[in-house]
Amino acid sequence: MSGLKVYSIASDPIYIGTGGYTIGRVDNTIVRDPITRIPKIPGSSFAGTMRFYSALELQSAFKEEYRKDPHSRKEKDINELFDRPEKWITYSGNKWSLMKCAGQDEDPNEYYEDFEKINTPVSGHCGHCIVCKTFGYSKNNKSQQGIAFFSDLNIIFFPVYTRKGVMWITSKQLLEFARIILRDIELPQGEQVFVITNEESNKGENTINLGWLNLPYITKNYQIANELPNEFSYIKDQILNKIVLVPDDLISHIINSNLEVRTSVSIDPLTGASKQGALFTSEAIPRGTIFYGDIRLMERPVSNDMPGLSLVKEMIKDASRYYESFGIGGMVTRGFGRMKVFIDGEKDNGNLDNGGGSENEQQS
Repeated sequence: MSGLKVYSIASDPIYIGTGGYTIGRVDNTIVRDPITRIPKIPGSSFAGTMRFYSALELQSAFKEEYRKDPHSRKEKDINELFDRPEKWITYSGNKWSLMKCAGQDEDPNEYYEDFEKINTPVSGHCGHCIVCKTFGYSKNNKSQQGIAFFSDLNIIFFPVYTRKGVMWITSKQLLEFARIILRDIELPQGEQVFVITNEESNKGENTINLGWLNLPYITKNYQIANELPNEFSYIKDQILNKIVLVPDDLISHIINSNLEVRTSVSIDPLTGASKQGALFTSEAIPRGTIFYGDIRLMERPVSNDMPGLSLVKEMIKDASRYYESFGIGGMVTRGFGRMKVFIDGEKDNGNLDNGGGSENEQQS
């Protein structure tokens, strides 16, 4: 088992709804952790969009002439089908793939034991390409669990308006979830918070507003940048000297009190004015929020029809760039959902390619 660490920063507010209406401050609520009540991006949303973006990246690599007739791909050498340099693109099973491999299977009851006679355009998931192998597929007489397992994307730094400008709040618990350990620093107690800085510390106590909450704070001279992973290189510049460490029992209250809330209305197409009774409010995770998660990759027995984990990692890294343009979650046409995603490998248990690979991959 090996994996990938995922860090992301929201470029737009992110809305992933619970699928219903509530009576209260907002009508459309977002997904929260059932224990901490802190908003999150569910692993199912992350995995579903990653599958779509992986298939989109794969299909964009096909030459136009072969995209029109997928069956002609079998008659050519696999390396002639693509005009892109990425190795994962040339995985042999990709000659069966279509954009249908990105979504829900359109024909899950189809029999397709005969590899050479599969009718790819009407089969739903092809079951052979790197997308199907990575994320899984299921047919009437043949199914396979995916290689990749996606965790939720949890908040580790949350932006809040203060008199000192935007500050990013966090807590010991949130940092430990992201494997960031604060060493040689005491933790805030009660309602007190710490403003972390690498400048000269201010021993005096003062107050800082975190949204509508006014709390006492102490400035702590602590080199927190040394504890942050290398993937934070882009993010470090934005949050350095703007981190506020709050007690674990306050973090949920502060986050939920500072979510973005928007009021929207439907427009009557005949009058051009707002439609009667169509006013609703939605909450969202604000832009600038920083998340952490991981993708675990399972090694499979050596087989020529399974992509090696190195190719899977390469595909996921390439596909992650689409989050900057197309985003995640709902209401993306209203300016929600975009985020920057940074993916990097962590220490692996053994050789990445022990899980098998195609003949083309082994030669490359």
